[in-house]
Amino acid sequence: MPEGREGLILILLLVLSIQPLEGAKILTICLVGGSHYLLMDDISRIFQDNGHDVRMFHQIGNGSLPGYKLPSTPYPVSTYSLDEKYLKEYDEFFMEYQKDFFMGKVGIQPFFSLMNIFANQCQASMNQTDILDFLKQEKYDIAIIDAFNPCTFFVSEKLGIPYIAVFPGIFANSLSIGLPNSPAYLPAFASQFTDRMNFLQRVQNTLMYIGSYVVEGKIQAIFDSISERHFPDGFRPSLRDLYQKAELWIYNVDFSIEFARPLLPHVQCFSGLRAKPANQVSQDVEDFIAESGDSGFIVVTMGSMISTIPIMDLVKEMNLAFANILQKVIWRYNASHWQEDLKLAPNVRLMDWVNQNDLLGHPKIRLLVTHGGMNSLNEAVYHGVPVLGIPLFGDQFDNLVRIKAKLMGEYIPPLEIKSKSFADLIRKIVENKSYKTSAMKQSVIMRSRPFPPDRQLLGWVEHIIQSGGGGHLRPYSYQLPWYQYWLLDVISFISICVAGIVYLIVKVIRGLIYLMFSNRKQKQS
Repeated sequence: MPEGREGLILILLLVLSIQPLEGAKILTICLVGGSHYLLMDDISRIFQDNGHDVRMFHQIGNGSLPGYKLPSTPYPVSTYSLDEKYLKEYDEFFMEYQKDFFMGKVGIQPFFSLMNIFANQCQASMNQTDILDFLKQEKYDIAIIDAFNPCTFFVSEKLGIPYIAVFPGIFANSLSIGLPNSPAYLPAFASQFTDRMNFLQRVQNTLMYIGSYVVEGKIQAIFDSISERHFPDGFRPSLRDLYQKAELWIYNVDFSIEFARPLLPHVQCFSGLRAKPANQVSQDVEDFIAESGDSGFIVVTMGSMISTIPIMDLVKEMNLAFANILQKVIWRYNASHWQEDLKLAPNVRLMDWVNQNDLLGHPKIRLLVTHGGMNSLNEAVYHGVPVLGIPLFGDQFDNLVRIKAKLMGEYIPPLEIKSKSFADLIRKIVENKSYKTSAMKQSVIMRSRPFPPDRQLLGWVEHIIQSGGGGHLRPYSYQLPWYQYWLLDVISFISICVAGIVYLIVKVIRGLIYLMFSNRKQKQS
């Protein structure tokens, strides 16, 4: 039999031996509420609907969704509730800083405070021995975890399950997982720079990159106590170790929004899991929208966990601005908290909860006014809707810088909102068709990807399960000591060699010079 034919038969047999993956056991872990839960719920449903056996481990109590009634899930959920102490701690944190966010008081301290709360809550999560023992006995093939809360890594490690990390936003933790980073064109997290920086911005960006290592070190130190208390001597993983142990990293971003950058093979980006073709809105909402005529309507939401605005002066300015535009306004705002002596603008409708995706897919939508969360921006891009951002905290500033850089919107800090200028900015974005054109361009980029995000997610996770992990995708750099990674040993060796050569050259030259002068003196004598 010819050698080529034998090779062809072997390849055919190999292809036939690789059967589609069916019925894998998958554990999803979500220890944060709000939009994080909504994203992990979507992921869980995708795998459940495609023949896999899914269970979610869900910590309930913090980050609940005001005005939103959780639907029943097609997959089982193992839940536990935080005790009153931790719930009170979280609520006090959120209420303390929420007003500061609207007052423009943004810094790194709130993030450290949040990580400390997560670390305290993680002790409670790791103490759920009955649930953890049950989950461990189930022997899951893979865990898919919300990587925003570092505790999910420790839970997965405690269960002994290989895991895939889903990060809900931009590459804020790129240094921790060893992504290639260049301060020349990749803006550091919280820098609010684009990928096109001038000299002074590149200087500042470089310094912020250096500072990011310090910040990351403090965050990892916060969780050292988890490793010390819940893992035996000799096997106490650091948070960095667990980051690099992930079989796959999935970022909820799309390059229709994010700036182009190099990635590693085990890092994948596919956002828009929550963005999908719109369903019909309810009849009462449709009747309200119909009253707008050709002017259309705008949607105002400030995030899944913020149902009211704690600064009444800001509420009054926004309400007055809405009263002076032609569009109808659907404003997600808890009506029971509306100030009685403040007359609601006649073109505004308050709703405790909105199905944002369906509203953004409505033909009469003109603008999304948003805090700048990634899920909201993905939906806006998917439906080609211009954006007016009011950033409050976290990645929202950087997210909205990207929206502005893509020419599909503007943003304004909450303290700068005055009724006239705010109304003028709304009219500018709605009436200047370039914003809509840019939004539609980004929508085409997102929608025309070779594979939809749910198929990408399925394909990659099934690939990791079938191939026995993602070791073939992770770079060897993860195993290198820091001094080898930064080539300090090579640099030291080359420096010593160069110094030695220079030393020898100098010695030879000095010797020759000495001989020349010695011969001259002898001749003169």
